[in-house]
Amino acid sequence: MSVKLTYDLNDELLQDFINIATGLFYPLRGFMDRKDYDGVLESCTLKNGGIFPLPITLDVDQKTYDAAGSGGILALIYQSEEIGSIVMEDRFEIAPEADALAVFKTADKTHPGVDKELKRFPWRIGGSVRLTSTKFNGESLDPAVSRQEFKSRGWKTVAGFQTRNPVHRAHEHLQRIGLELCDGLFINPITGWKKKGDFSEAAVMASYKKMISVFYPQDRVYLQGLRTQMRYAGPREAVFHAIIRRNAGCTHFIIGRDHAGVGNYYGQYEAHELARKLSVQGDLGIELLLLKEPYYCTTCGQMVSESTCAHSATERVEVSGTLIRKAFAKGEIPDARMMRPEISQCLLELREIFL
Repeated sequence: MSVKLTYDLNDELLQDFINIATGLFYPLRGFMDRKDYDGVLESCTLKNGGIFPLPITLDVDQKTYDAAGSGGILALIYQSEEIGSIVMEDRFEIAPEADALAVFKTADKTHPGVDKELKRFPWRIGGSVRLTSTKFNGESLDPAVSRQEFKSRGWKTVAGFQTRNPVHRAHEHLQRIGLELCDGLFINPITGWKKKGDFSEAAVMASYKKMISVFYPQDRVYLQGLRTQMRYAGPREAVFHAIIRRNAGCTHFIIGRDHAGVGNYYGQYEAHELARKLSVQGDLGIELLLLKEPYYCTTCGQMVSESTCAHSATERVEVSGTLIRKAFAKGEIPDARMMRPEISQCLLELREIFL
């Protein structure tokens, strides 16, 4: 009698598994095999020709990898419960540092995405997945549910907005553009793993709940978290985020300055460049709103961008995440030109603002 092969998933693998199974990561039907993995690294393209910019893989320990050589079914376990399985169609070993360089454009271990990736096992199993228990789906974004929500609201056009931070004036400016152009705005903050020092999930969600209740037309804005990890992969992750929102039912997606970036690893509008390139390479199925960085102009007396303002840099008040975080760390309210005082006060009342 053969022994059933099982593997325990960590939180990030669990969420990737759920997101594949529900169709949020479509066109993926499973964890990537070698051909898909190599195609994504080389040209952001799956073997079927579809655009997909980030590798989504199941890493396993060497014992499981060796046992997978004969193929078959691998049962996937979370918190001692079987939640589904993967058909072991392929197994392969990656070159962690070289592959990280291809995805993140750096192998610097101080980059949070690189650091997290290099801590994974190099052994991977690819194959189609099957979800048999939804016990741990929790607050996962189900594309069938979001699409039905948009339909019930009568929205034919929906602008998706990705964020990992509380709402500030620059993001508000971008979101209002989305509201002008589309029937509805889908604010979809990351609620999975983020690096230490980022804003907490509670802070991000509290800020948006306040924003929607006080400043936005509530019938035109839908807020739900996106349960997946931040990769901090800059341009590639920007397109990945667009694909996710397309699958969730959005017709438009906003990409601003240094989308999904960290530190100085990526150019301010490098995500725009890759998005344009891949849009020519294949149909992403969603209209990209490639918007310039908003800032407060002291002469105009409002939020503007270089596309709408003629004044010099000396008249700009940039919305600085660093300055906003420093103010909160001191228990102070940030400059009102960067963040609305109502939002700042809401955050100061929380027990934990940062991770």
